[in-house]
This record gives sequence, C-alpha cells and structure tokens, in this order.
Amino acid sequence: MDLYTRLAFRLFGEIGEKASTYFSDIKLDLKKSRMKISAQEYLSKAILTSFFIFLIMMPVLSFLFGIVFQSFMFSFISSITASIFISVGLFFLFLNYPKLIIKERAKKIDAALPFASLYLSTAASSKLPIYKSFETFAKFSGYGPVSEEISLITNDMKTFGLDVNTALERGVERTPSKSFKEILWGILSTIRAGGDLAVYLKEKARNLMEDYRRRFYEYSHSLTIFIEIYLTLIVIGAIFFTILTAIISGIMLGGATDIVFMQFILIFLFIPIISIMFMYLVKNSSPGGE
Repeated sequence: MDLYTRLAFRLFGEIGEKASTYFSDIKLDLKKSRMKISAQEYLSKAILTSFFIFLIMMPVLSFLFGIVFQSFMFSFISSITASIFISVGLFFLFLNYPKLIIKERAKKIDAALPFASLYLSTAASSKLPIYKSFETFAKFSGYGPVSEEISLITNDMKTFGLDVNTALERGVERTPSKSFKEILWGILSTIRAGGDLAVYLKEKARNLMEDYRRRFYEYSHSLTIFIEIYLTLIVIGAIFFTILTAIISGIMLGGATDIVFMQFILIFLFIPIISIMFMYLVKNSSPGGE
C-alpha cells in the first residue's frame, strides 16, 4: 500500500467500508482488472482524491467567476456548486476506471484467443492430464493475457491444491473475456461429461479462427473506406483550402493576415488533430486492437 492510499484509508476508511456495500460491483471489477487493492481502500482513495479536487477547484472557480460576473456571492455559490459537480464526476470516473481496464484486457484476450486455442488444442491432443496441458501452455505459449489467465488456473491447482473443476470455475469468475469464459465453461462441461477435450478444443479453435478471418475481412474493407475518406477530406481538402485562401489573400490584401492565420490553424492544428483521430479509429477497429 503506497503512502497516498494509506492516508486515504486512515481518513476515509470507515466511509469507504460503508460505501462498498452500495457499490458492490467494485469488488469484482477490481478482481478482474488485477488491481491489487481492496474495495475499501480504492473507495477511500476515490473519496480523498475527490475531496482534494473540491478544495483546489473551489478557490480557482471563485476567482474566475468573480472576474466574469463581478459578484462575490454569486461567484462563491457558483464555484461551490461547480466544484461539487466536478468532484462527484471524478468520483464516478474512479468507479469506472477498473471497467476500462477490464474492457482493454478483454480485448487483448479476445485478440489472442483464436491462436491460443490452437496451441491449447494441440497440447490437449497429447493426451496429457488437463493440469499438465495448462501448465505447458502457461510456460511456453507466449500468448500474453491468455497465458496469464491459464497460469492463474494452474496456480490455483498447484499452490492452493484445488481440483480441476474448482480451479476452472474460479477462472470463469475471474476472466473479463466472454469468449474465454465460454471456452472454460466448455472445458469444464467436457471434463464432467467425460468427453474428448481435444476434439472440443479443436472445434472451438476452428470456430474462433473463422470468426477472426471474418472480422479481418471486414476490417480490410473498413480500412479502404477510411483511407478514401482521409485522402478526400483531409489531404485534398487541405490542399484545396490552402490554394483557395492564397488566391483570396492575393486579391484582398487587407485580409491577408487573417487568411495566413487560418492556414496556420489548418496545417498545424486541425490536420494533426484529425489525423490522430483517424489513427485512433483505425487502431480500435482492428481485430487485434493494434
């Protein structure tokens, strides 16, 4: 526990404990996001941070509102109201931060899962016990978050002495990925039914690869559209605007300074921002998120 968390826990630990009963989802979110902090500590930290923001924003907003409205009472009341809203908003951002980590982690797991399932089906085909297959996968597969999830399952069996069924159930509860959760449930059902695990994993890997190919095909078409939009609206549009404003500035000498300023804003501010937005859009639409 770091110094800031200890301070928050000391000041608002009791409030955080009471608040954890109202925000029951935060416990599971912290567990899935791998944030090594209890719900009570995390809520205490969120409350302390919101309180600090309130103390900082209130005098700043009072000063700014005082300059704008020239009224002490109105500025004071407005600054308190705005500071409360900002602090409450920050508190709820704190509550949703683990969900963002979970979403990003689930995306990484889903991206690696088609290839990881092939490796896992190959390991299961060797007729090794499920524990050994998982241990081999966790050590040598190198599929990042999927390997970490499998490693936690093997750790439950090896370190805590849990049986395979219980360890898989804990893995289902822990993983943020819906697809990986379905695989673990399928493995658990196959083991309980005495079925062929290798056949199940092979079929599951085939379905995941088909889905990956479909998503990659859709991404390639979307990427073509993105490139056409970018070239048409941004590159050609910027060139056309620059030429047009240059011609206008030659005709209207009095407004040349304003036109040069507009060109500066377009080239050094507008185009980079739009380009970054396009890069973010292309990255997020990728099947692998890369």
